[in-house]
Amino acid sequence: MAKMHARRRGKSASSKPRVTESPEWVPVPKDEIEQMVVKLAKEGMTAAKIGIVLRDQYAVPSVRLATDKTMYEILEANGLRPALPDDLVALMRRAINVNGHMAENKKDMATNRNLQLIESKIRRLVKYYKRNEILPQDWQYSLKNAELLIE
Repeated sequence: MAKMHARRRGKSASSKPRVTESPEWVPVPKDEIEQMVVKLAKEGMTAAKIGIVLRDQYAVPSVRLATDKTMYEILEANGLRPALPDDLVALMRRAINVNGHMAENKKDMATNRNLQLIESKIRRLVKYYKRNEILPQDWQYSLKNAELLIE
């Protein structure tokens, strides 16, 4: 399978190893991991940052394997789930930064193409999140709305 916006090949046959249970060496019990996730989310950390902190400081390799719940299920049960998913927010930040560059450098056509590719990824993600009912069906992406939502 080829990469999304490149002519190079990807790794189509690669897959993660099938691990179905948490390793025995995880020192933290299930309910304590959930409490740490909630505490770190209340401090304002994103789900990715919480996973990194749990991995590096508490030796929890996977929240999903350790608790039998995903990070978002834990956050949603405690009313802390973010309004927009983290990957969508990151792409919207990139689009805002590239658009700022385009305002200063109007003849930079390579950056214009990169902005088109980023917005294409955003539209594809929005379609996925609407289909899986993570975003409301009437949610629309536009660069102006992204600037208001992110900043």
